[in-house]
Amino acid sequence: MRILAVCGMGIGTSVLLKANAEKAVQDLGLDAEVEVADIGTARGAAATADLVLTSGELAAELGDVGIPVTVVANFMDAEEIRRAVAEATGR
Repeated sequence: MRILAVCGMGIGTSVLLKANAEKAVQDLGLDAEVEVADIGTARGAAATADLVLTSGELAAELGDVGIPVTVVANFMDAEEIRRAVAEATGR
């Protein structure tokens, strides 16, 4: 499984989201890798991903990318991210 962590610039907050998503993947026992993307490259990157994690604002900007887009309100909240990944993956 490939999870895409998307933020506006693809540097700061997406790295934080990536770290928390990787912890969630490990906690849930998923075989997945987490990558980061900025909003400008996210549409293309989503073509080879299975799940997108991003903010509500950016989810609206992304639109329909053909895979689940899960909104995370607080990129620093590891438990929220774990719940979001669990729900999106059926774990």
